[in-house]
Amino acid sequence: FYSQRENMFRLAALAAALLCVSHAFQPTSMPLSSKSTAMSATMSKSVPFLTAPSGTKGWVGDVEFDPFSFSENFDMKWLREAEIKHGRVSMLAALGFWQQQYVTLPGLTPVADSNLAPAVVGVSAMLQIIVWMGVLEFWSNKGNVTMETMFSDEKRVPGDLGFDPLGLGVGKTEEEMERMQLRELKNGRLAMLAIGGMIHHNWVFGEALF
Repeated sequence: FYSQRENMFRLAALAAALLCVSHAFQPTSMPLSSKSTAMSATMSKSVPFLTAPSGTKGWVGDVEFDPFSFSENFDMKWLREAEIKHGRVSMLAALGFWQQQYVTLPGLTPVADSNLAPAVVGVSAMLQIIVWMGVLEFWSNKGNVTMETMFSDEKRVPGDLGFDPLGLGVGKTEEEMERMQLRELKNGRLAMLAIGGMIHHNWVFGEALF
């Protein structure tokens, strides 16, 4: 009799445990559409498996791409200044890299592989570029070149050096200026990838670009 009652208790305990486990794996009462909406509101459009960065919101060219969270740890003005300057240099570099293969300045030795150009002109010429670019960087912002001092003037706009010899920004509305800034950013981003690809092409294959 006791063993029969003991078995009944065991069966009842087992059934209760199974009921609890099955309930734990049932969906919550939140509708699927609500959950997907909440998730899409916080996930990046560019990298869907990462959360959208908050530091880039409101900036021209924001595509919610910041996988290393730079915008969360550094001054966004400084980051934008760096991106614009690297983009501008890369656009000039991408143009000059393939021009080097066909055009040689007077007094210089022709060389098809642009990666060999620094060795041809020598160390002194390369140092001149570095020194004068440093002077230009120092002069353009009154010596404020560090992250801490670059934007001591709160009115200063990242990348705006007051250089517009063709007057492309004259008479433009704020919306039109943002479109022009977006074009520069996109071309600069593409140029950074392009010059990296050109340099590595010559390194890997050991020959000129074209």
